[in-house]
Amino acid sequence: MARWRWAGMTAYLEVWKPSGVELVLLETRRVTIGRNSGNDVPLAHDKTVSGLHAVLEPVGGGWCVQDVGSRNGTFVRGERILGMCTLRHGDDLAVGRTKLVFRAAEPAGTTRTEGSAPAPELTRRERDVLRALCRPLVSGQVFTEPASLHEIATTLVVTEAAVQQHLLRLYDKFGIAPGTGSRRGQLANEAIRRGAVPLADLWDSPP
Repeated sequence: MARWRWAGMTAYLEVWKPSGVELVLLETRRVTIGRNSGNDVPLAHDKTVSGLHAVLEPVGGGWCVQDVGSRNGTFVRGERILGMCTLRHGDDLAVGRTKLVFRAAEPAGTTRTEGSAPAPELTRRERDVLRALCRPLVSGQVFTEPASLHEIATTLVVTEAAVQQHLLRLYDKFGIAPGTGSRRGQLANEAIRRGAVPLADLWDSPP
């Protein structure tokens, strides 16, 4: 389950760690990201991250990210950045093998409750489908899509029709309506965010 560090959030980062999705508030000062424990966003679990890897800076009412000479680079929207890069709401970042998502400040008057809604009750097979769906997200590739229908069916040794039926039930349980973009992507994000699929179960696990 996602864990709030502070209440009353405006802009924040989702940091996808093996222990779950951690939400880190972005206030009005520079935020450092790296493997060393002294960073504002420490990523000690990820050996592909440099000691000081990247920094986020508040600029003109928004936020920018800059790589600071890391070994493996910093990626935004799938592209390696070479200088300061302005962030947009929902941008995916990759720092080493770790995924982060930038969430922009919410409009004044927006109310946000702490924590995430609990995961719905799931069958064992539905959990298997979710694990197969989400596993590519921690494969080490930058911005990998969730598993396809065919990939899930192959992993679980079932038919694609059976997987489709499970996905339809999962969309309903997680409240993901048709016509709202990539439903598989939304389902994978919600499953991890709400603790239905702990990242620890996926990290370095075999396909």
